[in-house]
Amino acid sequence: MLEPSGPLPPEIYWRRRALAIGAAVVVLGLIVWFISSLSGGSEEPPQAEPAGVVTSPGPAATPSASAAKESGASSAGSGAGSGASASGGSGSGKPASTGASTTPSKPAGAAAVPSNQCSDQSLAIKATPDKASYKVGEEPGFTVVITNISSTECQRDVGAGLQQALVYTLDDLRIWSNTDCFPDAQSDLRTFKPGEQAGFTVKWSGTNSVPGCGEERIPVGVGSYKVIAQLGELRSSPEPFNMT
Repeated sequence: MLEPSGPLPPEIYWRRRALAIGAAVVVLGLIVWFISSLSGGSEEPPQAEPAGVVTSPGPAATPSASAAKESGASSAGSGAGSGASASGGSGSGKPASTGASTTPSKPAGAAAVPSNQCSDQSLAIKATPDKASYKVGEEPGFTVVITNISSTECQRDVGAGLQQALVYTLDDLRIWSNTDCFPDAQSDLRTFKPGEQAGFTVKWSGTNSVPGCGEERIPVGVGSYKVIAQLGELRSSPEPFNMT
């Protein structure tokens, strides 16, 4: 059966058989290649690490960069953050402290406000002329008394810059204040027990004045005037007196 038979010469039949066998071998090779590519295509060969790459965990580098930033900010402020930079880069696992305080600092030279400060409602203030009448050219004197009218002890700054004696005409024209030409911001913190008083004496030159003492001071004339004492926003009732 291997011997070719037919009307054509035998070598033609042998050529046809060789071509058929060759084609079958090629088709079989393609099938094997296709199957092998499907089964092995999903497997990726492991990639080698590039030379010089550090394999230690990346987050350890983050605190040092943050600490460096914090250190720069702290240098511009209080300078307390330099210790946080060292601890952040140590890798000890403890969170780095920023060193920044959450308590606001008081401005330099700011006057401390007492926690038990006397409110205006807990105090009374009164100004009293030393005499009912003064001669023109005489220097009237006034006594200012501050009283704690509350039932609790408290503190209040009664410095001369806050404590004023003011002179007005009877129709409320402002004539003079003891702080116009001699402002004094010095603090005088007093403790007042219930019912306790503090008294002060103020002298008036008998001339007019304006805040800042920017105008010529002229002696006042004969007439009726009134004096009012003031502590912060707390004002006394007016007390009249005369210049004769």
